[in-house]
Amino acid sequence: MQPLEGLLVLDFTTLLPGPMATLLLAEAGAEVVKIERPAGEEMRSYRPKWGRDSVNFALLNRGKKSLALDLKHTEDRRRLEPLLERADVLVEQFRPGVMARLGLGYAELAKTNPRMIYCSISGYGQDGPKRDVAGHDLNYVGDTGLLALSMGSTRNPVVPPALIADIAGGAYPTVMNVLLALQQRARTGRGCYCDIAMAGNLFPFTYWGLGNGFAAGMWPGNGTDLVTGGSPRYRLYATADEKIVAAAPLEQKFWDEFCDIIGLDPSLRDDARDPKATAQAAAATIRETSSEEWRKRFAGRDCCCSIVATLEEAVADLQFRSRFQHLLANEAGAHIPALPVPIADAFRAPVDEPRAASALGTHNEQLLSG
Repeated sequence: MQPLEGLLVLDFTTLLPGPMATLLLAEAGAEVVKIERPAGEEMRSYRPKWGRDSVNFALLNRGKKSLALDLKHTEDRRRLEPLLERADVLVEQFRPGVMARLGLGYAELAKTNPRMIYCSISGYGQDGPKRDVAGHDLNYVGDTGLLALSMGSTRNPVVPPALIADIAGGAYPTVMNVLLALQQRARTGRGCYCDIAMAGNLFPFTYWGLGNGFAAGMWPGNGTDLVTGGSPRYRLYATADEKIVAAAPLEQKFWDEFCDIIGLDPSLRDDARDPKATAQAAAATIRETSSEEWRKRFAGRDCCCSIVATLEEAVADLQFRSRFQHLLANEAGAHIPALPVPIADAFRAPVDEPRAASALGTHNEQLLSG
């Protein structure tokens, strides 16, 4: 039996943060019912398509049930009431106040279902001066100081390689708080309300910068600190064939090994004296040789160095192949690897038949017939 088996989750979310969160709950055994507008959520239409819907939608909504309802219509909201009365968890991702205006806010639903755990995901939270401000991931990482720690130059600014706020500030905290709330409910018998603010949840990523700033007045700059490119011990170095060495020999024993491997001049090995000169010399040396040759030299050596892999290379790596053993299906019977969610094997169903994202409204009759 999976840990969340028997739990009913109502998913009123779209795009990435909420769907990722409810995917994790579904993979741990919960019954997730996705409530969509009659035309379907926007991500169904994204490109590239994979069968009927976009592959993005298929990856994030594997194994969920689908209801198509117009929440602005009283009759559709009334048909939803039996599910609302027995739901264990509700996750919504509208702007603050929208669910309440629809008669679906926590205060209203808790009257008939006091055991419900209700999570609202938004950019800035349910209160404060920015609660109604529109934004996306880039705005959130920009507003919270995270982007400024390593964003390239003004002539060549660098967009982060991942949707950090959506996943690490939204999806993961939602799952964490749902699990905490379930534990609390087991003791008290009552549910609760969880305000998941994606932007505010990014500050733990800057723990060291906050510590330096608050305690010593040393606020970090753009690419100036130990783990943001300000040290030769934590940096990206280009090779002769235009690939990248990810060098992270922070501890002295790893740094000594790294210096030996690249043959760094002894006068530059004490990087505290002139970090810029040491970094420039290391960069020039690494630039002279191909990535494959550096891969061979780093192999078997304790130096915390690797060659940056493309996504295609990463999924072919023997170390990671086992993470792609679950399969995703579409209505045409095609299969691709399912998203490898961070749920331990002990809590997931065994490798099973490929599962798919449901067609829009597939479960209306089954779930609303009463």
